[in-house]
Amino acid sequence: MAKNAGSARTPTQAERKAAADVASAGRLRQIRMVAGIIRKSNPKALPIVFGAAAGVIIVFVVVGLLTGLAALLIPLGVMLGILTTTILFGRFAQSAQYAAIEGQPGAAVAIVQSMRGNWTATPAVAANRNLDVVHRVVGKPGVILIGEGSPSGLAPLLGSEKRKIARIAYGVPITELQVGEEQGQTSIRALQRTLLRMPRTLKPAKVRELNERLKALPQSLQAPRGPLPTRGRMPRPPRPRTR
Repeated sequence: MAKNAGSARTPTQAERKAAADVASAGRLRQIRMVAGIIRKSNPKALPIVFGAAAGVIIVFVVVGLLTGLAALLIPLGVMLGILTTTILFGRFAQSAQYAAIEGQPGAAVAIVQSMRGNWTATPAVAANRNLDVVHRVVGKPGVILIGEGSPSGLAPLLGSEKRKIARIAYGVPITELQVGEEQGQTSIRALQRTLLRMPRTLKPAKVRELNERLKALPQSLQAPRGPLPTRGRMPRPPRPRTR
């Protein structure tokens, strides 16, 4: 039987270049979008980013000219300047993201869903009429119950959810966290750092098995009607390429 020649056609060099140009344009649009959000959140951020990068490059250029090692130090200074820009840009972008979602319902679960790694977040597994909400997160540290709301309203919700999970999660650590700015709560900006510092006690296979068992749990959600935000809308900053 004859083969379809069109299906096996190799892209030409011009087509590959056009595809690369489209991808590059998409990255540039994303960078401009993130820069605009950073500027609105902190007008001083971008001058700090570019000023720090320029300062690094200038220092290496001056030292290179004075020592006669310009051919070595100037390219090194340019690379370190670009690296400085990338790091500072990413940190200001993350800060702008936190500022955009801080105080909004579902901010905690949005942070968890944007994290890299083996994390499974189930939004609003329990709630009450006062908009106190509990989210369930499963990962290598075990089960983490994250509450958003007032401490007095979250305490019974977290306790009830913990007892329910303990019936099927035999021997699995269950941690309670309250996100907020009141005493004893974890701020939204510190949530990701807190989760990443938890001890890893479960292997990936155990995490998958635990997720399957937790899916069978009924949800006792009593929250008011209306969608609960589950993802932040802030685009991720571009990551530096690694070789």
